[in-house]
Amino acid sequence: MAKFIFSMQNLLDMKEKLEEQAKNNYSQANLRLMEAEEELQRLRNRLAEAQEQLRLEIADSLDVRSIRRRENAIEILRTYVRQQELVVIQRQKDLEVARQRLNEAMKERKTYEKLRERAFEEFKLEENRKEQKEVDELVSYRFGVAIKEA
Repeated sequence: MAKFIFSMQNLLDMKEKLEEQAKNNYSQANLRLMEAEEELQRLRNRLAEAQEQLRLEIADSLDVRSIRRRENAIEILRTYVRQQELVVIQRQKDLEVARQRLNEAMKERKTYEKLRERAFEEFKLEENRKEQKEVDELVSYRFGVAIKEA
């Protein structure tokens, strides 16, 4: 039996490599998103702590400078939280783009795998036809020899 050779195997190999790259890009984008979300949570925790300290400061004393400093610190933390929220939104968009690219790479690879499967099925059918033809020729030859001998 002849060996099956898929004419577009190099393209299939390339598509598999592209899919692997897309998987890596997706996992990196997901990691960056998780890091950004963790940073956002840390900032929110710091903001909550600062607000609690301000509340305690107001309840304990009326040192206006200290209260003003804490209010300024809270405003700065709110700004950081808003900036980090924008970073998280951008990371989510990046992750979505990476997911779409991964899906596209998977579709392309699957398309080439289906082409390879079809080509292999055609190859098997052709080999079966050749084998059947050889069997028919062998049977015809033997039948012809048997008639001549009789």
